[in-house]
Amino acid sequence: MSESENEAWAKRLLTLGLTVQAQVVRLVQKAFRDGTSTLAEAVSEEGGDRIYRIDREVEATIEEAIAEWPDECLPLLLIAEGMGSDGRQQFGIPSQKPGWRLIIDPIDGTRMLMYDKRSAWFLAAVCPDKGEATTLADSVASVMVELPPSKQTMGDAFVASLGSPTRSLRFRIDELQLQPPLINDAVEFSARPSKKVDLQDGFATVLSMFPGTRQLAAGLAERIAERCGVMTSLPTVFDDQYISCGGLMYQLMTGRDLCCLDLRPQFNQILGRSGDERFIESHPYDMAGLLTTQSTGVIMTNGLGQPLNAPLDVHTGVDWCGYANSHIRDLVEPIVLEWLVEHGIKGE
Repeated sequence: MSESENEAWAKRLLTLGLTVQAQVVRLVQKAFRDGTSTLAEAVSEEGGDRIYRIDREVEATIEEAIAEWPDECLPLLLIAEGMGSDGRQQFGIPSQKPGWRLIIDPIDGTRMLMYDKRSAWFLAAVCPDKGEATTLADSVASVMVELPPSKQTMGDAFVASLGSPTRSLRFRIDELQLQPPLINDAVEFSARPSKKVDLQDGFATVLSMFPGTRQLAAGLAERIAERCGVMTSLPTVFDDQYISCGGLMYQLMTGRDLCCLDLRPQFNQILGRSGDERFIESHPYDMAGLLTTQSTGVIMTNGLGQPLNAPLDVHTGVDWCGYANSHIRDLVEPIVLEWLVEHGIKGE
């Protein structure tokens, strides 16, 4: 594919994300004004997660937008949380082999947004179809679009195409948001990961956002603090359990966080939990912003320090570690690998 084709896909995904943003802003603003809301009502369990009313509201918007894309985008297989038990829907002629696979998390961070606490994120990545062998590593374009709470008047978006650095854009959020903002109206800014070489007075998070794996996460976090010399009577390393992989990647991309470790699949393995007994993990759609994040310079690996990748489905558990730079990785990763070996998990 040419760079111009990749850029066309990036722009298309950004427009889709801004369309979802406009709808979500309207929903959240209305709920805030009315003082009552059903946005937090659970309506289903699909793709390894619980689906809430606010999630369901945006699905038709995405389907309608994709249906209007030009012929060169079709046939296309959409993989997304909320699209039924297998998370798949084909656009174009159903009997034809798709030319593209598109993976989306329409609202990554639902639980925070439905209570108007903090931004969620629209995440998307598109790949040329390679059948079931298609993975996130095949992405040619990726976007992350902020879905802000009611009090926020600005929203960020990040867009990347293969071979080009990530563009960082800031949009003004209209209170009514009757139409998506225009791409040309955005203010471009620079997103840079932190250059700090230690954890002193910085954010380093081992994810423990839900019950079940918190004790293991806490044990690893304490080990990192001890080994990195930040275990003192005063807090000199912090964590941030932002309930959104997109939000956590955003904080790495913009220099706010030093590292984030999501080892929930390994934690489930240590606990002997498999199949439907696994405590909730990240899934490939949570990682749809991978190309966007990597293109800013953030180092993304799996839990064993290997290149991060995932199949395009809605069920596979994904372990991931994000590091602001190689110094932080060199500091933290050996501690993680040692801790995993002690708990019976070794790399290949």
